[in-house]
Amino acid sequence: MARILAEDIALVRDRARIDEVISDQVTLKPAGGGSLKGLCPFHDERSPSFHVTPAKGFYHCFGCQAGGDVIDFVMKTDMVTFAEAVEKLAARFGVTLRYAEGGPSRTGQQGQRTRLIEANTAAAKFFREALSSPQAQPAREFLAQRHLDSEAADVFAVGFALPGWDNLVKRLRAAGFTDDEMVTSGLALRGNRGPYDRFRGRIVWPIRDLSGEVVGFGARRIMPDDDGPKYLNTPETPVYHKSQILYGVDLARKQIARSQQVVVVEGYTDVMACHLAGVDTAVATCGTAFGEEHVKVLRRLLLDQDEHRGEVIFTFDSDEAGRKAALRAFDVDQKFVGQTFVAVTGQGMDPCDLRIASGDEAVRDLVSGRIPLVEFVIRSKIDGFDLDSAEGRTNALRAAAPVIGSIPDRILRSEYVRRMAGWTGVDQSMVSEAVRQASRGAKPSSRPADPAPVPDERDPAALVERESLKLALQSPELVHSWFSSVQPAAFTGQMYAQVYAAVTAAGGPPAEPDEQWIARVLEHCPDDSVRTAVRALAVESPRALFGNTDTKVNGKFAVNVLSRLLELDAGRRLREVKSKLQRINPIESDAEYRRLFADVLALEQYRRDLREVLVGGM
Repeated sequence: MARILAEDIALVRDRARIDEVISDQVTLKPAGGGSLKGLCPFHDERSPSFHVTPAKGFYHCFGCQAGGDVIDFVMKTDMVTFAEAVEKLAARFGVTLRYAEGGPSRTGQQGQRTRLIEANTAAAKFFREALSSPQAQPAREFLAQRHLDSEAADVFAVGFALPGWDNLVKRLRAAGFTDDEMVTSGLALRGNRGPYDRFRGRIVWPIRDLSGEVVGFGARRIMPDDDGPKYLNTPETPVYHKSQILYGVDLARKQIARSQQVVVVEGYTDVMACHLAGVDTAVATCGTAFGEEHVKVLRRLLLDQDEHRGEVIFTFDSDEAGRKAALRAFDVDQKFVGQTFVAVTGQGMDPCDLRIASGDEAVRDLVSGRIPLVEFVIRSKIDGFDLDSAEGRTNALRAAAPVIGSIPDRILRSEYVRRMAGWTGVDQSMVSEAVRQASRGAKPSSRPADPAPVPDERDPAALVERESLKLALQSPELVHSWFSSVQPAAFTGQMYAQVYAAVTAAGGPPAEPDEQWIARVLEHCPDDSVRTAVRALAVESPRALFGNTDTKVNGKFAVNVLSRLLELDAGRRLREVKSKLQRINPIESDAEYRRLFADVLALEQYRRDLREVLVGGM
């Protein structure tokens, strides 16, 4: 696979103004010290905690701890890979990329992706135009029967694939696309006489990724003489991966992040019906079962941070097929941290049918009447057993115990033990024992170690340590000559000690401004929590110390902060030496006593010198 040259990546970072890119999604206002702030795009908040420092090229949210550079931002907001983010920014800011194993980007991977997206976009326009043609009357009737008007068709860009073998092929050829590009994009199939249209005589929905680019299509059979499958989707292509795509996600993503809720339905018309009914967080899988890759997309949209905030609501019918779908979702649900629910429909109706029969309010009521998925699965397991008999209650308990035992949250698991006792009439202790037996074969979950805590900033010493590290990252040339005197023990908090270790491992603060300085520090961070702390310190505005109000970062300010850091460290070491001195018998350990006494004198003089620096700098 071709790899973008490192110098070209650096050029993209240099030219891509982070404030300009982020301003597409966030309203930024001056925050002082060259920093900008706004409402975080990654979590719902009322007051801005999202900071951008254009001079450093970094952003950081003090609410959810998201942070990084302009490439990280594009990766997170557009759900693309590192290389794709670089290519998008390169195209926007006029950087021609080169690859280590190939020619320029326009003839390499970036060129192919761009061409496939352009081909899909042209096809979507062609299908959209065809919906108004006389031949598309069955498609318009299909929409009208489902109470989906022309305005809804406009919002979702619904189109029609004309009957015939090569209508789209001819249009794309005229637009300059090659046969290989049409086949690779999934828009055409190869035949003995050349490529022919994949979609023919069908109503068509364009499928977009998170950034709104058309990556594929879903088409439904509507002609009576069409003997093909009911639904026909774009096959796997370099830009379309059905296990990672959710239909409607481009329209729903902002509301999903805002409301912390997503509704998963089964079909394209269900998505349209939900949005028209006011449930504008609805999405659907594209011709495949809900799986782990979809989980990753939803966690990204819900900003799930192990805090049980987000809600994922599946819509299932109460029949046997719906129960099986719920069981499949429950298996995948163990990958979620957030809460998962089921909105149960009846009489075999999907949300589109429900809207037709009972109106918009019924769809909203369906979602608001959700029940926990685990409850739905447990009740499905015990349905059919005769709970009036001892044998029925025993068998129901055996069927449901593994489900309860698989719940990772111990508190929630205990709650369902209690509920199960009530539903079945079995003593709670017996339910608890059955669940324990069912859980014995399960492997304990391996959770990563908790990150080091960030010291309490109300502690004056911790505040000095934080300001010192901010100076080392933001203005390294001001503390270059002082930093070699700082010892690891000067940082009493574990997180700050790890940041200090990364700073020293990167060679210590440079004597001259260096655009790559923070990047080098990040390379020496042991984990993501330390990298997050570094990014936060790299953009946070300076704070006044010692009762002053002046936060202007200059040589005087830097000397005061570092002097105070060293003076606090010297005071701690002095107390330790004095404590050892008091425990020594001067007669039995004369040499050791004299050494420690000399250390006390030296530390006291050192601390006095530092205090003089502080007094002189105020």
